[in-house]
Amino acid sequence: MGLDFSIKVYKQYFNFACSHFLIFSDGSREPLHGHNYRVTVQGKSTDLNGDMVFDFLNIKPIVREICDSLDHRLLLPGENPSVKISFQDKNLHYVTPDGDFFSFPVKDVLILPLANISAERLAMYLARKIKAKIKLDYNFNFPHLEIEVEETPGQSASYILKE
Repeated sequence: MGLDFSIKVYKQYFNFACSHFLIFSDGSREPLHGHNYRVTVQGKSTDLNGDMVFDFLNIKPIVREICDSLDHRLLLPGENPSVKISFQDKNLHYVTPDGDFFSFPVKDVLILPLANISAERLAMYLARKIKAKIKLDYNFNFPHLEIEVEETPGQSASYILKE
């Protein structure tokens, strides 16, 4: 049986502004820069519960909360084996594979459990966080959850999380 029903949710407040840089496979990196990301969520299911896939009123605050947790932060990958992370007082020290050294106030940084900070990896991170929060709060599981992260208008990446 296929996934016959779906919901798609986008609200203006499903967004976050943050800075990042990509670390390339040769060890170089792009310059530190920022984006105003926008997020769209699509969940598919074979069944309807109370004539709905999942209540829009329940999913909107979850997505907003997770987006807000990323807002106005510097996002850094914590699972890239080529970087060195250390802490000194209230600062995070970050050394990239090409030897660049950064020191940031800890309160401004969010280290994500990702190998890199790309739109694709952010979509994966958001999908996992949203799925876990829905399971925790509502004991519901989307068999197919797709998260789209728009980096700039007309430029986006998606990740599909399946059961």
